[in-house]
This record gives sequence, structure tokens and C-alpha cells, in this order.
Amino acid sequence: MSVSLKQIRYFVAAAETGRISQAAIDLNVSQSAVTAAIQQLEATVCARLLERTPTGVTVTMEGSRFLSQGRQILAAVAEAVHGTHISAGPLFGTVRIGVTYTVSGYFLPRHQMRFQASFPGIKVELFEAPRDVLERAVVDGALDLAVMLVSNLHNNAMLASETLLQSPRRLWLAPDHPLTRAERVHLAEIATYPYVMLTVDEAKHTSMRYWNALSLEPRTIFRTSSVEAVRSMVAGGMGITILSDLVYRPWSLEGQRIETRVIENEVPSMDVGLAWRRDTQFSEAAKAYRDFMRFAVAGVGPARPPVSTDPRHRSEEAIEI
Repeated sequence: MSVSLKQIRYFVAAAETGRISQAAIDLNVSQSAVTAAIQQLEATVCARLLERTPTGVTVTMEGSRFLSQGRQILAAVAEAVHGTHISAGPLFGTVRIGVTYTVSGYFLPRHQMRFQASFPGIKVELFEAPRDVLERAVVDGALDLAVMLVSNLHNNAMLASETLLQSPRRLWLAPDHPLTRAERVHLAEIATYPYVMLTVDEAKHTSMRYWNALSLEPRTIFRTSSVEAVRSMVAGGMGITILSDLVYRPWSLEGQRIETRVIENEVPSMDVGLAWRRDTQFSEAAKAYRDFMRFAVAGVGPARPPVSTDPRHRSEEAIEI
């Protein structure tokens, strides 16, 4: 028995949303179609990829590994389908790309490797720096593009941007935490428990905006620039946190479980995208990089375009690549 793109697509959707019902809505198919596809996939790989819970589904350790590969497969297929729009022949040149910490650690590598394989004649020079440094470098012409959290972009007057991926923020907590009993949690409830605050890439500043909007403040017990430290502390029951799906993994380095819950209040997504100087004239290499990233990310990850809820438009076999 072979693995189909439909099975991978349905599994990724269920894993990312945490609910079969929501995955079915996003994919515009029935719940039974999603369930059947995932069961077939699990039978083929001889491993349980999702655990069913009263509030939805969670990814197993084997499922976490498969999820990473599944995302890469879907991205590669999207790239192949749309690749003819990117370049009609070999290109040469150098493109200077700035990246922020979160982007370089959790978003860029898989796309960067495929770009280099697709455009071996283009040399990519990567520079990691904080958001404000990248903004100045792009404005000054030291960088052609920046792949960054465009939701944090400040200099909108001088910089143009395009969102590639919107990653929802959710509550992270240990499986035995009292808040796991609810499917959706209010910030006011979260504020009553010890909280671990991530500080890298202006995460503290971003999070305090939605806390302050409700005149609330988390009970912060520790601040750190390490996502892995946050992951271990949350899994170990030391505290809870709110972070995006992009950096979520269901297991800590120690092998302890991490669960997520939807936040009832309005919490902005973390948006990854491209930024460039508004009046820039792209070289062919820079243009190829920009267009490649657009197509490579299309249809991959938590961000999905709106779908019709009209039953007449539902098709169990339809998959947008």
C-alpha cells in the first residue's frame, strides 16, 4: 500500500489544527474522509501518528517526525506545480538575505535547501540579526530582502512586505495542568498561573500588547531567549506560556509531553514574510528568491485560505496543492 498526497495533506491539517472537525472544514471535505485518510496512513507506516482525546487530537512522537516530513513533501509538490512560473532557465548571481532568530531556526532551512537545489547558480548570503537591524540594512541597501516576522515590522513607510505564513498563537501547558480540562481558555484564567516568558524576537513586547489590551499581566516566573528552555519548563509543569504553532513541538528535549489550547480572547498570529525596500529594483537572483518563497510556502503550514461551507462545494477527493 502506498502513501498518497491526500493522506499526507489530511494528516498535516489535523495535526496542525488539533481537531478532525476543523481540519475537515479547512480542507472542504467531510470528517469521515479525514479520519479514513489518517487511519490508512497510520496503517501504511505501521505507527500511531495521532492520539484521540476528548478535546481533539494530539501528535504522537512518531507523528511529530512524520509531520515535519509531510510539510516538506507538500511544499515540494507545491513548488513543482508552480515552478514553471518562477524561471524559464538557469540563473546566476548573488542575493543577500537577512533573517531573524525564529525564522532561521523554525522556518527557513527546509525552504533554503530546496532553493539552493533549484537554483545552483545563485549564491545566497544569509545574515541573522534582530528585526531593527534587518530593517536598517534593507533600507540602506545592504540586504536585498529580509525573511522575518513581518507582524513586528516598524518601518512601513520605507519597507514593503508580504506575508508568507500566519501562525496562530495558543496556550502551551503540561498534560496534567488544570487548564487542559477546557477546550478554550481566557487570558484572565491564564493570568492566575505561573508563566514562562519567551523574549527572543521581541516576543515579550508582542505578548504584552494583548495582555495590556485587557489590563492583565501574566504571573511571569522566568524570562528566557531559549525556546527549548520554555518547552522544557512547560512540559515539566513549572509554568505555562503562549507561543505560535510555528515553534510548537509536542515533546520537550526530555521527552515530556506538551499540549495546547485555543485562547478565547483575540491574540494576534505570528506572521512570517518577506520585506524589501519599497523603491528597490530587484536583480534576477533576488526576484527568483522572492518568487520561490511565495510558491514554496503556498498551501503549507497553519495558514489556510478561506473555504466554502456550502455542502455543494464539498469533495472528499479535492486537494489544493
